[in-house]
Amino acid sequence: MTKHSRDISVPANWDRRGLPRWAYHSDALLELEKEHAFRNHWQIVGHVCDVPNAGDYIAMDVVGERALVVRGKDGIVRAFNNMCRHRGSRVVADDKGSCKNALVCPFHGWVYNLDGTLRGAAQPRSFPEMDKTEFGLQPLDLEIWMGFIFVRFRKGGPQPSVAELLAPIGEEFSNYRAAEMVPTGGIWTQESPVNWKSVRDVDNEGYHVAMAHPALQDLYGTTYFDEPFVDGVSRSFATYNPHAGRRWSVKNYVRISQQPEHLPDRLKTAWVYYGIFPNAVIAATPESVQFYQEFPLSTGKSLLRGAIYRYAQESREQAAARYLALRIDRDTMAEDVQLTVWSNESMLSKAFGGFYLSNLEYGVRTHHDHLRRRLPVLAMETAPGEAEMAGINDRLLAQASAADQ
Repeated sequence: MTKHSRDISVPANWDRRGLPRWAYHSDALLELEKEHAFRNHWQIVGHVCDVPNAGDYIAMDVVGERALVVRGKDGIVRAFNNMCRHRGSRVVADDKGSCKNALVCPFHGWVYNLDGTLRGAAQPRSFPEMDKTEFGLQPLDLEIWMGFIFVRFRKGGPQPSVAELLAPIGEEFSNYRAAEMVPTGGIWTQESPVNWKSVRDVDNEGYHVAMAHPALQDLYGTTYFDEPFVDGVSRSFATYNPHAGRRWSVKNYVRISQQPEHLPDRLKTAWVYYGIFPNAVIAATPESVQFYQEFPLSTGKSLLRGAIYRYAQESREQAAARYLALRIDRDTMAEDVQLTVWSNESMLSKAFGGFYLSNLEYGVRTHHDHLRRRLPVLAMETAPGEAEMAGINDRLLAQASAADQ
């Protein structure tokens, strides 16, 4: 993946169309997306600093699955289905918390050790003897990358390891020392009344920055550029404009922002965004790193989720700059949410003829290409019947697999 060049070649016959509008309001397609684009792929749950001590845990409920990440007495961070082996109750009810010695199901009181093994059932004589491992919490694939905790709901999904997936950005991102960072305000969530793909469509291109994001345009608009998704990863990069500062937050951010010695010169004044298919971004500035992501709640509603992390030894200037960056990001997020609403509304109108993408919107196009490879039914301009969707997609996947062999 290129690091400094904005010369992205676009084929002469580049297809400027995006996904068909039916793809944004099909319940049957959404069920396929949950399986093929979400459960099969790595998802960020949080950061190791969110579970610093034995018994600390974070939980995440998404796409019909429940993840529980907990640090054991041995210091190891593990992931499980947040699902009691007795009746399927949540083992922990909160999104974040701590338990000293064990996880206790609030339904009937089954007790699990912090390594997931079953310690014991309530009134054990009412059950046959149970193997403590066999009846332990069901583990999820987990991988920690530069401090970020990734889980996968379907074991052995199509993606490689997180380290392999993110290798193209690993060298650059390692400069931020993200694994050593600490939380700021915890993990935030917000619901948005749009299809999850509309969130990605807006976030995957900077063509709209000049018009829609006055603070970002002031901060870095003349230097910003995107790179397309390649094997599940994209990158966007910008450095401060030479004359940034028309807006109060931007003016003071540029004035206060430090240039950490451990960052190479090209990153000392950079804002960098790393896209991870299908639904996540890890972003870095000189004073912090963050992740944000979206998950479908329905065809017309999405869950937005993320967190910001800072250096443990933070100067007053870095804290002030981080606050100002948050102000800029807060305004940008509100602007993006409105854009996603307007775009998503059109998908229900027969008057909308479909996307017609600029050469600068290859982030959108390549994300759609990734989706089509996993869900070839998306290549159909006319929506198949809802009851037929899964069967058609399975046949198209089988055909594609046979053609590759």
